[in-house]
Amino acid sequence: MTTSLPKPLDFSKLQTYSVHGRHSKVTVKDFAAPVRPGMTVSQLIGGLPRQFAGVDFPDFLERTVSAVLRKRPLMIGMGAHVIKVGLNPILIDLMKQGIISSLALNGAGIIHDTEIAMVGRTSEEVADVLGAGAFGAARETGEVLNGAIKQGADENIGLGEAVGNMLLANNFRFNDQSLLAQARVLNIPVTVHVAVGTDIIHIHPGADGAAIGKTSYHDFQVFSRLVADLEGGVYINIGSAVLLPEVFLKALTVVRNLGFEVKDFTTANFDFIRHYRPATNVVHRPTLEGGKGYNFTGHHELMIPLLAAAIVDRLEAT
Repeated sequence: MTTSLPKPLDFSKLQTYSVHGRHSKVTVKDFAAPVRPGMTVSQLIGGLPRQFAGVDFPDFLERTVSAVLRKRPLMIGMGAHVIKVGLNPILIDLMKQGIISSLALNGAGIIHDTEIAMVGRTSEEVADVLGAGAFGAARETGEVLNGAIKQGADENIGLGEAVGNMLLANNFRFNDQSLLAQARVLNIPVTVHVAVGTDIIHIHPGADGAAIGKTSYHDFQVFSRLVADLEGGVYINIGSAVLLPEVFLKALTVVRNLGFEVKDFTTANFDFIRHYRPATNVVHRPTLEGGKGYNFTGHHELMIPLLAAAIVDRLEAT
């Protein structure tokens, strides 16, 4: 037995309206400008389509340049992937120009940065060595970093400062490519925020949990001091999905609890995928009292050079 199929709906009495009187979210006034040879970075940014990141990126750029011109902090918190994709020279240049005021790293950051300083290369192929239990067992990496951390604990200084001092004391061949070494030369604070057990140096016999905790906690207190002066400044999280967004949020709450006025500032998250914690703990929650937060999705090796070029070009034009 067959049943009849539904009859097509008759659209002939559909009510319409004129497109000329309708509100539209996109107009030709919002379109991008054509790209031409010899454009400056500022001209390229100015020609972006006025949609989504094409609006947010120029707005964030203006806020950042304004903060730098007013001598307000530009703090960078970053994961180690930023180092591994080769962005140290760009960040070092921004530090030398007085644009970046501080760096915050996770524990992996000091590992890759130190290996760059020592031998000019880093990042082993985990799949090739994990089966043999050899992942992370590079002797020099563990000895140098754990030694620096112990010395830092003895001297009552932070982990970032201790590693920077160690790199300079050893005069490693590629110190000019190291964030930690160059930050010490420039007297720019680098704080290191460690989750015990996440980093290869924690499996080495020279690891000292007390020294790691002491120096990293010192750095959290230093980081909090920096956040206490963030009013009117900028905080950028690059590629840290969990650790540094949590550290930033805790530092912000403690400085507000202690009475510091930190409400009107700018934040941004740069990463190649969107994560909950950076969006919530860097972009949204911290700016509820004032300021503005931005979320930019894209590869570090493309987005960070673009950001640096835009900042430098804009500063040059002022």
